[in-house]
Amino acid sequence: MLLWVYLPGHWPGFFMCARAEASYFKLSQSKHPLEELDGWVRHKLRCAIWRQWKQPPTRVRNLMRLGLSEERARKSAFNGRGPWWNSGAQHMNHALPKKLWGRLGLVSILDTINRLSRMT
Repeated sequence: MLLWVYLPGHWPGFFMCARAEASYFKLSQSKHPLEELDGWVRHKLRCAIWRQWKQPPTRVRNLMRLGLSEERARKSAFNGRGPWWNSGAQHMNHALPKKLWGRLGLVSILDTINRLSRMT
């Protein structure tokens, strides 16, 4: 299975890869692993964004742009924890919710499989 990491300018390639994976997993009977895979992909993308922001002041500014209060953004940016922990924390889930990824073009593997199974 091929999953690309977030690289600026490579979003369309990543999303096309996700679509290809969805058609591959169409044969699967169990939906739980697909839900976990969708969640892991979003977690990995949030982690890459957290790393891209690099400095705590940049993180505060960007979290505030995404709708967090200044106090919560400061606590989150200066908490001293690593990118993987922060990408799974509530502040990142509130700043970058599942709906936002859909608007950006991220294809949910599970939703694609459900749509394909209704068509057949």
